[in-house]
Amino acid sequence: MTIRHSDDDPQLAVRAAQSGAAVVRDMYGSSLARYAKGAGDFATAADVAAEQAILDVLRAARPEDAVTGEESGATGEADAGRRWLVDPLCGTLNYAVRTPLVAVNVALRVGAGVTAAASADPFSGEVFWTDGARAFVRRDGSEGRRSKGGSEATDEELTPSADSRLVDVNLDPPFPNAPGFRTAQLLNSPAFIADYRPRVVSSTIAVAWVAAGRRAAYVTDGHQGDSVHFAAGIALCKAAGCVVTGIHGQPVDSGAGGLVVAADAPTHSALLAMIRAQLPDRP
Repeated sequence: MTIRHSDDDPQLAVRAAQSGAAVVRDMYGSSLARYAKGAGDFATAADVAAEQAILDVLRAARPEDAVTGEESGATGEADAGRRWLVDPLCGTLNYAVRTPLVAVNVALRVGAGVTAAASADPFSGEVFWTDGARAFVRRDGSEGRRSKGGSEATDEELTPSADSRLVDVNLDPPFPNAPGFRTAQLLNSPAFIADYRPRVVSSTIAVAWVAAGRRAAYVTDGHQGDSVHFAAGIALCKAAGCVVTGIHGQPVDSGAGGLVVAADAPTHSALLAMIRAQLPDRP
C-alpha cells in the first residue's frame, strides 16, 4: 500500500535523519577521533558531525523549537512544548570498528507524545518514519517518487510480523533493573530457546525492524523517558501497531522500566511471561 504525504514535521524529521545519515555514510571507514563519555562509552567525530548536520536542518526550519542532542545536550526551554530528540549515530562502537549496523534517530515530542520521527539506516538507504498515526519506509535514500505536482513523496506502509521468530536483545548497559532482571537471562530460558532465535545488533535500527516485520520483538533494559536513543523507534512501532510496554507490562514512558516491543500480542505476552520468571516476587 502506498500513501502520499505533504511536507510537514514528519518530512522534516526524514530530511534531518537523511542529512545525518549522509555524514555517517561519508565518514565510514575513515580514521576518526574518539571522545570519551565515561563508563567505557565514547563518541566519534562522525557522531558530532552527523548531529551538527541534523541540527542545521532542524534549526533552519524550526528555529524556535527546543532540541536535545546525544552529543550537544539540551537547548531551548526546559518545559518546551516542542522538543526534537536526536541520536546522530546509534551503534557508535559498531561504526568505529567498521561494522555497518547503525541508526540515525530524529523524533519530535509535542507535549507528552511523539508526533513525528525518523530512523535512518545510512548503509541501506532506508528511512523508517512516522507521522504519529502510521509508519512507513522510504528506500534508497531518496525523497521518494514524486507525483505530477512534484510536492508529495510516496512511501510503503510498514506491517509488523512475528513470522521471523527473531528477537533482538540489547546487552549493553545501563541495567537499572539488575540484578532482578537482565536481558541476557532470556537467552537461557527454555521457553525462549524453544520458540525464538536471539539477535544482538547493538543499535536501535533493530527497533525499527520490528515495525517493518523483520524482527518478532526487541527487548532491553534502561531508561525510556525522552530517550534520544529509543524515542524514534518506539514511535514507529506504536504507529505500526506493535505492542510496546516496559519489562513489567507498564507504559513505556514510566522511567527506568526497560522496553519490550513485539510485533503482536502473543509474542509480547510470551516474552513478558519469560521476564516474570526472572522476577518471582512480582505478581
